[in-house]
Amino acid sequence: MRPQALLLDFGGVLADSTGPFRAAPPELVLRIYNLTGGALQPGRIQRALTDGAAAYARWRDEDHPDELPQAQVWERFVIKDWPPAAAVPVRGAVTRLSYDWARRDDWALRPGIPQALAAYAAAGVPMAVVSNTLSGAAHRDYLAKVGVSHYFGTQVYSDEAGVRKPNPQMIWHATDALGVDPAGCWFVGDSRRRDVACARRADVGRAILMPSGRADPPGSPEPDVLVEDGHALAALLS
Repeated sequence: MRPQALLLDFGGVLADSTGPFRAAPPELVLRIYNLTGGALQPGRIQRALTDGAAAYARWRDEDHPDELPQAQVWERFVIKDWPPAAAVPVRGAVTRLSYDWARRDDWALRPGIPQALAAYAAAGVPMAVVSNTLSGAAHRDYLAKVGVSHYFGTQVYSDEAGVRKPNPQMIWHATDALGVDPAGCWFVGDSRRRDVACARRADVGRAILMPSGRADPPGSPEPDVLVEDGHALAALLS
C-alpha cells in the first residue's frame, strides 16, 4: 500500500559525504583562531576539535532521549579546559560555529534520491526529513541549495527539537506536522540502532534501511525492507 507519508533521514539517506570525515576542518580551525584573537595555537584548537568530535560521537552512540544544546556540546566536548580569552568568544558564536562544524563541503545527494523524491511527490505522498544533527540549519541550506527542499512538508532536526533518535518524539514531531498517523508512514534511515529503533518505538508502519556503511552493534533491530539507493526506494511505490 502507498504510505500516508515518507519520512527520511538526512545523512546516509538523502545525502552523504563523498570523502573522509574531518573532525577539525582547517577552515574551522582558522576561524576559531581568528575569533579568539590567537589566544590558542591552531594545533591546540585542532586537537580539541578532534578529541571533542570523538567524545561527542561516543555520547551519541548511547541511547539518549534528549539532544544536547549546541552550547553544551562546545562546553562539554571542546572548550572545557580553554582559558577565558579563548572560551568566551566561542560561547558567543556557538550557533555559527556549530553550523560550520556540521556542514560538509563534500555532501552529495545519494544515487536515485532526486528521482525518488519526484516519484513520491507525483504519487501525492507528503514527505519530511527526520535527522539527528548539531545544526539543522546547515542541512536545510544544503537541501535548498541542491533544489530538493520544496519536497518536504517539514524538516525535524534534533538540535531544534531538543530530542534525538531513537526517541520516537522525533518521528511524532514530523507526523504531527504532516497531520498523518505514524502507523501509515514509512521511515527510511541508514542506522539500525537509531533509525530502525526509532521507527519501532514510534509504531511506524514500515521501517526501511538504506545502508551507508555505518556499523551497528549486535542485537540492533532489523528493518522491514532493505533498499540499496533512491532508485530502489522509488521502486517500492510499484
